[in-house]
Amino acid sequence: MASAILHIKDSYYFEVPKALLPCNYGTKSEFPELWVQLDDQFQAWEASRLYDEFKSEMNAPAALLGNSKRQVLDEYEHWKHEDHANAGKPFDRFLEEHHAKDWFAEQFALRGVPTMWSDAKVRAGDVELFKQDATSAWSPQKIHDYNEHLSGKILIPQPFGELRNFYERESGFAISRFMIIEVVIALILWAVFAWLGRQTEEGERPRGRLWNLLEAVVVFIRDQVARPAIGEHEADRFVPLLLTLFFFILGCNLFGMLPWLGAPSGELAVTAGMACVTFGAVVLFGCRKFGLIGFILNQVPSMDLPWFMAIFLKPMILVIELLGLVIKHAVLAVRLLANMVAGHMTLLAIMGLTFSIQAVMEFMPAESPHPGLDALAWSGTAVVVVLGSTVLSVLELFVAFLQAYIFTFLSALFIGAAVHHH
Repeated sequence: MASAILHIKDSYYFEVPKALLPCNYGTKSEFPELWVQLDDQFQAWEASRLYDEFKSEMNAPAALLGNSKRQVLDEYEHWKHEDHANAGKPFDRFLEEHHAKDWFAEQFALRGVPTMWSDAKVRAGDVELFKQDATSAWSPQKIHDYNEHLSGKILIPQPFGELRNFYERESGFAISRFMIIEVVIALILWAVFAWLGRQTEEGERPRGRLWNLLEAVVVFIRDQVARPAIGEHEADRFVPLLLTLFFFILGCNLFGMLPWLGAPSGELAVTAGMACVTFGAVVLFGCRKFGLIGFILNQVPSMDLPWFMAIFLKPMILVIELLGLVIKHAVLAVRLLANMVAGHMTLLAIMGLTFSIQAVMEFMPAESPHPGLDALAWSGTAVVVVLGSTVLSVLELFVAFLQAYIFTFLSALFIGAAVHHH
C-alpha cells in the first residue's frame, strides 16, 4: 500500500505538502506527459488510432479484432474495468494480453513485425498530437480534479525508461524515490568517512560530539561484533564491509522517520540486495580460504561417525546445509523488511483511529443525545493517537539502530562460519 506520509511503497515521485507546491494547470497541454497517458480520453483516442494502425499495417484477421471498431473498443473498456490490475493499461497491452496470444507470437516471429508494431504504438500514442486535438478537450472539473491529485508531487525525470504510472515501470531503467534516497545516503557516508579517514591518517584526532560518536560506533562494530563473530586474527579485514552494511542500513531506516520520504529498507529489493552482499561475501571469502570444493564440504560439521553411516548421512546433511545457507540469507532479508514495515503499519493503524471516530460521528444524529460523551470520545481518541504516535516514533528510532546492528551481527556470524572449519 502507499501512504502520503509514511510511503510504505516506493514511487517515481517525491511528495511535499500540497500548499507548498500547488498545481494550477489550465489546459490539458500543460499537464505532464505521464499523467496525460493515464487519462481515459487519451487512452480511448490512442486505442482508436492504434486499431486503425493494427488493422492496416499488420493485416490482423477479422476474428481477432471483431466485427467492428466500436465492438473492440467497448471490449477494451470492459477489460480495463473488470480487473483492477488492468486499470490504466493502454490498448496495446489489451491486444497483447487479452486477445489471441498464439497469433501474436506467430506475427512477432516474422522479420520486421516487432519493429512495425513498435512504430505503430509510437505513432498512435503521440501525446503532443493529442494535446493539440481540440475535439478531445478536458472539462474544467476534470482539470480541477487532476490539479488536486498532482499538487505536492515532484515527478522524477526518467531519461532511461518509461513509466506505466507513478508506481510501475513500463520499460527501460526507471529511477525511483528510494534509489535517489539510497544514493544520497551513500554520498553522505562517503563524505563523512572520507573526512574521518583523512583526519586519522594525518594524526589529528577528530573533535566534536558527532565525530566522537562515529568513532565510538566504529570501535564498537570492530570489538563487539566483528572480532567475537569472526575471530581476532581475521576480523579486521571484514570491518569495512560490516561498517558499510551497518551505516547504510541505519541511514535507510532513519530516512523512514522523515515525513514524505520513506525507508528504503521497507522495500524487499533493498533488503534482498543487502542480504546478497552478505551471501556474496560468505561464498567469496569461503572459497578463497578453502577452495570451492573445500567450502562446500566445510558446510558439513565434523562428526565422528562410522564409515557406513557417514556414507548415507553426510550427503543428506550436505544438501540440508547448502539449502540452509541460501535460506538463512533469504530470511535475513525478509526479517529486516518485516521489522521495518511492521512499525510503519502499526503507526498507521494508530493514526487511523482518528478517521474511524470521524466516520462513526458522520452516522450519528445531528443533535446528539449525549454531547458530553461525544466530546469525551474525541478527546480520548486524540490523546491515544498523539501519545501512541509519539511512543511508537521513539520506539521506531530505537528499532532503526537495533535492526542495523542485528543485520550486521548476523552477517558477521555468517562470514565467520564461512572462513573457519566447522
